[in-house]
Amino acid sequence: MFTGIVETTGQIKRAEPTSNGGTQLVIGTQLATELEVGASLALNGCCLTVTAVNGAEIRFDLLGETLRRTNLGDLKPGDVINLERPMLANGRFDGHVVQGHIDTTARIESIEPAGSDHRVEVALPEAFSRYIVFKGSVAVDGISLTVAELHPDRFVIWIIPHTWQVTNLHQRRPGDRVNLEFDLIAKYVERMLGAQSTPVSP
Repeated sequence: MFTGIVETTGQIKRAEPTSNGGTQLVIGTQLATELEVGASLALNGCCLTVTAVNGAEIRFDLLGETLRRTNLGDLKPGDVINLERPMLANGRFDGHVVQGHIDTTARIESIEPAGSDHRVEVALPEAFSRYIVFKGSVAVDGISLTVAELHPDRFVIWIIPHTWQVTNLHQRRPGDRVNLEFDLIAKYVERMLGAQSTPVSP
């Protein structure tokens, strides 16, 4: 489990297609010396397994499903990516419950500076709009953020200077795709209410 508090960023070194329709992704990061093969790491909010460590570089094997569901297939060498290790059992819970299971991607509609802050509009896919609420939490590229404005086809988040600098948001531009993970509790509530409305067979 993750909390959406980005620990650091890494840089894409290589992205090489594999024969099974996936990709081998290699990133460089200061976390490499603290990770072992088999460890989990969230890349732009997507939980992946470390398959090799070589000095300051880490390799991941991405399935075709991962490439379809996330923006990881958009990345190219030199791009900056958000990184978060799983939460420790005795850790402080500073963000919100994030599984590292990306629901969908969406385009950034606009990025506007507002003093030292930034106002960011993100498109809201209709199929997932029921999972987001005003002042609720949403993970955008693995960053736990608060919904400041909610519209039928988009939502707005405000970014403080610290978050702007320590994540990959300062490299984002309108039109870029970001990974979205919506509130886990909302999904469970929807599932349970749906089950209650369905008659149980004798």
